[in-house]
Amino acid sequence: MTERYRRSEELLDRALHTIPLGSQTFSKSKTQYPHGVSPYFIRKGKGCRVWDVDGNEYIDFVNSLAAVTLGYADPDVDGAVREQLEDGVIFSLPHPLEMQVAEKIVEMVPCAEMVRFGKNGSDATAGAVRLARAYTGRDHVAVCGYHGWQDWYIGSTSRNLGVPKAVRDLTHTFTYNDIESLHRIFRDRPGQVAAVILEPMNVERPRDGFLEKVRELAGKNGAVLIFDETITGFRFANGGAQEFFGVTPDLATFGKGLANGYPVSAVAGRGEIMRMMEEIFFSFTFGGEALSLAAALATLNKLQREPVVETLNRQGKKLLDELNLLVIQHGVGHFLRTAGCPCWSFVLFQDVPPYSLWEMKTLFLQEMFSRGILILGSHNMSYSHGEADVDRLLGSYDQILPILKDAVDNRRLKDRLRCEPLEPLFRVR
Repeated sequence: MTERYRRSEELLDRALHTIPLGSQTFSKSKTQYPHGVSPYFIRKGKGCRVWDVDGNEYIDFVNSLAAVTLGYADPDVDGAVREQLEDGVIFSLPHPLEMQVAEKIVEMVPCAEMVRFGKNGSDATAGAVRLARAYTGRDHVAVCGYHGWQDWYIGSTSRNLGVPKAVRDLTHTFTYNDIESLHRIFRDRPGQVAAVILEPMNVERPRDGFLEKVRELAGKNGAVLIFDETITGFRFANGGAQEFFGVTPDLATFGKGLANGYPVSAVAGRGEIMRMMEEIFFSFTFGGEALSLAAALATLNKLQREPVVETLNRQGKKLLDELNLLVIQHGVGHFLRTAGCPCWSFVLFQDVPPYSLWEMKTLFLQEMFSRGILILGSHNMSYSHGEADVDRLLGSYDQILPILKDAVDNRRLKDRLRCEPLEPLFRVR
C-alpha cells in the first residue's frame, strides 16, 4: 500500500464490496486512476483546489469532469442554495424557479424558445432524441461525439453490453469534420433519420464550414439538428458553442456548467418542437428540485455579471501557448500534442512502439498527481484558476516532459512506472 494514498486505497478496498468499480462514474473510478499512484476519494474543495482523504492538496484541472465552471464552493452559488434550503427542496407543485431558470436560458441561448429540465446530461440527450423522433415520425439517429449512458447512444460504442441489437441498429456514427460521412448516413437511409446529434466541438475545431454544412444537410433531409452542449454550454460563450460559432441548432442539451456542479440538465430549442414535450413522456420527480435550480440561476446570473468566459479563455490560452512551447523545447512532439479550445483543451498521447499511449498517460498521471496536480489529460478551466495556478501546472509540465521523453526514447517507461498501466475504457472523442 502506498503511504501517500493509504487512506484512499483503504476506502477503495472497502467501497468495492458494495459499489461496482467503487464509484458511481466510470471517469472517476479506478479505470482512469492507476492504482498505487492515485487518490481515489476527495474530502473537500474550495476554489480550484481539492483535498483528498489523505490530506494531499491538489490544483484541480478536472473540475468534476468540467461540471464546475466557477470553482468549488462558489459563494454566490452556495449562498443561493442555502437561502433556498430555508424554504424547501422539492414540492408537490412546481416552484417559480423552474420558470425563472427557463427564462434565463431563453434569454442567453440562441436556439432556446422553450426549456425542460432533467438531472444529468444523459437525461437531456435521451429526451432530445425522443423528442426528435416524435416530431419527425422517424427512428434512426446520426451521432458524433459522446452523449451519455442510455441505450440509444451507448449501443453505438464498444460498451454496448446489455443493449438490444434492435436499438443498436438505429444509431449510426459519423466523423467530425467529415461531412461525407454524414452524407452517407442520409443516402443509405433516405427519409429515415430523425436527428443529427453532435458535440459542436470537442478535440478538433470545425474546419471548412463543417457545422454550417451539418446544419444545411440536416435541414435538407428533414432531420432535427441537436447540439449536445453538455460541456460547451456556458463555457465557450454565455450562449454556448452555438453562439461562439454562429450556427443555431433546432435543439440543444445542457448539463455541466449550468449550475456549477449541482445536478440539473436541460433540453432547449424551437418552440414548435419543444411543445411535443406535452405528448412524449419526459418526466422526473426531481426535475424541478429547487436547490439545483437556485444554483443554476445564480450561476447564469454570475456568467452575465462577471467576465467568466473571458477569464476561462485568457487563462486557458496562456496555458496552451506556453505548453506548446514546452513541447517544442523538450522535443516530445512525436508522442504528445495539444488540442481543443483554451477553455477546454487536451493533451493527447500517441503510440510510439513499444509503448502504447495508455502506458505514457499512466506515467504522466503518476507524476502529475505526485506534484499536486489533479488532471486526466484535459484542462477543464474554471473561473477560480489564477495566474499562479496556471504557472504551477506549467512548472509541472516543465519537470515531467523530460521524464516522459527519457522514458519513451530510451525505452525506460516500465522502469519509471510505480504501478500497472491503465487499460483503455472506450474512445468517445
